[in-house]
Amino acid sequence: MSIVKRNTGDLFPASPRTLFDDFFSRELFNWGNNNFSSTRTTLPYVNIKELDDCFEVEVAAPGLEKEDFIITLEGNLLTISSTKKNETEDRTGQYMRKEFSYQSFSRSFELAKDVVDEERIQAKYENGVLKLNIPKTEKARKQEPKLIEIQ
Repeated sequence: MSIVKRNTGDLFPASPRTLFDDFFSRELFNWGNNNFSSTRTTLPYVNIKELDDCFEVEVAAPGLEKEDFIITLEGNLLTISSTKKNETEDRTGQYMRKEFSYQSFSRSFELAKDVVDEERIQAKYENGVLKLNIPKTEKARKQEPKLIEIQ
């Protein structure tokens, strides 16, 4: 999983390169909200936390059910997607109203090779948040520094 840390709280970045990278990575007319895909559908916000033994991913997706999600791991590409249809029909007297909505999203994250124990990935959805626990392999976990004895 590739994570780039930036300190967005500073008015003046540590290097001019960061300022230019931020400038050119933004859409021309969308300076404040990068929560839209190219199809103008909203994408849920995602929190990614790296711990010593795993990565924790949280996807804010209220109003969905756990059955609405599809989570796949193909090679080292983790994809979280959802599709939900909603249809209602109301007939009263001679009037009829039929409304429908359709929402979907797909978010993909590239995981570092040989870092993730893909057999032990777990997902849980509760209170509008999808939580994934992605364990690291034993090799990728932080090891205590090895003390080398001087002779």
